[in-house]
Amino acid sequence: MKVLVLGSGVVGVTSAWYLAQQGHEVVVLDRQPDAAEETSFANAGQLSFGMSSPWAAPGIPVKAMKWMFQSHAPLKVRPGTNPAQWKFMLSMLANCNEKSYSINKSRMVRVSEYSRQCINALQNELNLPFEGRKKGLLQVFRTEKQVADAAKDIKVLQEFGVNHAMLNVEDCIAREPALARVKDKLVGGLHFPDDQTGDCNLFTKALVKKCQEKGVVFKFNSEIKALVRDGDEIRGVQTDHGLETADQVLVCMGSYSPFLLTPLGISLPIYPVKGYSLTIEVNKDEDAPQSTVMDETFKVAITRFENRIRAAGTAELADFNKDLPAARRETIAHSVSSLFPKGGKIDEAEFWTGFRPMTPDGTPIIGGTRYKNLWLNTGHGTLGWTMGAGSAALVADLISGKQPDIDSDGLAYSRYG
Repeated sequence: MKVLVLGSGVVGVTSAWYLAQQGHEVVVLDRQPDAAEETSFANAGQLSFGMSSPWAAPGIPVKAMKWMFQSHAPLKVRPGTNPAQWKFMLSMLANCNEKSYSINKSRMVRVSEYSRQCINALQNELNLPFEGRKKGLLQVFRTEKQVADAAKDIKVLQEFGVNHAMLNVEDCIAREPALARVKDKLVGGLHFPDDQTGDCNLFTKALVKKCQEKGVVFKFNSEIKALVRDGDEIRGVQTDHGLETADQVLVCMGSYSPFLLTPLGISLPIYPVKGYSLTIEVNKDEDAPQSTVMDETFKVAITRFENRIRAAGTAELADFNKDLPAARRETIAHSVSSLFPKGGKIDEAEFWTGFRPMTPDGTPIIGGTRYKNLWLNTGHGTLGWTMGAGSAALVADLISGKQPDIDSDGLAYSRYG
């Protein structure tokens, strides 16, 4: 079959790879001049399989009210007139309860744990150069309340057999020696020894070359205008270069997916939650993180590449605003400097922003639609890098009519009614 993949971020390119592996003729369309030029460009760099959690959690509404008055808050809202923003916030609030949190986290961990298997197998086969490390992820707590709040996550981790360990301060330092300088700021941590790190942009671009060797065609600088419907099927995709036809169409367009699908009567509850990152040159190895350290207080992930640190965080609801406010930079810089004061040249860091395609329940949308040849692999939020390989392998099996390796229940668009 000929399959059109719309979008060349990490989710689209991994989907193209698995579809090509199953013998399909694959064409990837993207408006950008190269792959991974948007949300996959400078994300946090963490493959946080075990730490996959929905933002919608019990207690978040109260925390959000407090964050409104904090200078370094992890969540900022710029209220606007866009109904999609208000609808997203209300839907997210509806998921901030124990029952929904448990269901949503279970779904996310299911995909993430499968993605761990997939990316390990992929890397064993292809050995892609993306500055990857397999040294785990350390979530650090600055208060005893944060330690207590981790208990509900641990229950789900145990249910899915995710390798983890609660650590005291000395154990945290044993895994991240540079934290010894700030030990008085910490009370403990949660360690995920099987989590990994790596540059998503480098990975995606390297995988493009492997896809091309498999015969995948990438048509960059192709603006996707509309899906062309013929009854209960999609006949093709209208671009600024003409009509592209195919047997199957897979949408992997992240935050831009709703614009394409709304005219077809598919209302995706995906909102562009804005995130920021700093890319920092390392000063000395011993003063920098060795893997990913997640600062639970500021919700900032601080990840080590070879000679760089990627620090990313802040969730901002501001529609598609691409501004780079100094205040957001300061929040991320504050987190990094408070944990790794001599780790890197923060003043010279590259500042970037991107739009995370968030669903109100935190779970990506993977599977079919009311149109028999239209498929979705989108809405991964902050976890496109983490879930990309697993969601791609899953949707490739579904498109091919194969029995997937994991249960796809609760992942498709149909869960929204």
